[in-house]
Amino acid sequence: MNGVVIIHKEKGFTSHDVVAKMRGICGQKKIGHTGTLDPEATGVLPLCLGSGTKLCDMLTDKDKEYVAELLLGVETDTQDMTGSILARHSVEVSQEQVREAVSSFQGSYSQVPPMYSALKVNGKKLYELAREGREVERRAREVRIEEIEILEMRLPEVKLRVVCSKGTYIRTLCADIGKKLGCGGATESLERTRVGRFSLQDAFTLGQLQELKDQGRLREAVMPVESVFGSCPVLHVRGDLERLLCNGNPLTVEQTAERERYAPGRWVRVCRPDNRFAGIYAYDECRGRYQPVKMFLEQD
Repeated sequence: MNGVVIIHKEKGFTSHDVVAKMRGICGQKKIGHTGTLDPEATGVLPLCLGSGTKLCDMLTDKDKEYVAELLLGVETDTQDMTGSILARHSVEVSQEQVREAVSSFQGSYSQVPPMYSALKVNGKKLYELAREGREVERRAREVRIEEIEILEMRLPEVKLRVVCSKGTYIRTLCADIGKKLGCGGATESLERTRVGRFSLQDAFTLGQLQELKDQGRLREAVMPVESVFGSCPVLHVRGDLERLLCNGNPLTVEQTAERERYAPGRWVRVCRPDNRFAGIYAYDECRGRYQPVKMFLEQD
């Protein structure tokens, strides 16, 4: 099978666990995920199957939406409530102070990745070093908080909705909000509600996918690779030049059926004459032709 399956990850599973279970359900090895979710976090985890695994790096670049519950007044080594408590503080802040602190994080800010994360330093994951009791210096990275709003506030608990760029750690964001308020903070729960255009409404639990497999209907849950690029315009290679496309060659405007020239750099879906999707191209003005960005050719 080739395409994308949107998993509604449940608590207790690592992203690696989900991939392993899907290999068993699908009966194929070529499966990849598009960005890890903490074991205790839930929500949207797109998996790519077959030729769809070429999408993995494209989907990790997408913005993400989360709903998080922040508990003020506590600091932990993992920045969530699964870790060891390092300190407790009284929460003597007003709701207005919380609103100001939360809204101040909208936009770009420098975030130091947490020790309990899958980032690697000298070939070793940070959480492995943390479990050995070692802490290493981490370089701050610029992340972007596109949207942040308070959904509910019952101090010391604050429920947040966050839309952010790739590489943003919501646990760290919550801890940074607590730090700004002077009372500390840790994440009580975290759910990813959207990755790019994929939302919880598109998602299946592993149990639901197993049921579909048992009914012989598993393919109903697999979204075609092309659907990821639904907003991109379509071009078709000319019938007498299909072999150029199948070999992943660049194409001139005249070699397409539509003879349409789109803005330089804009992604277009290029299809075979029979409308089968073949790959993503972008017009290169300097070369005067469409250059392949990524090919998704499947066996005939």
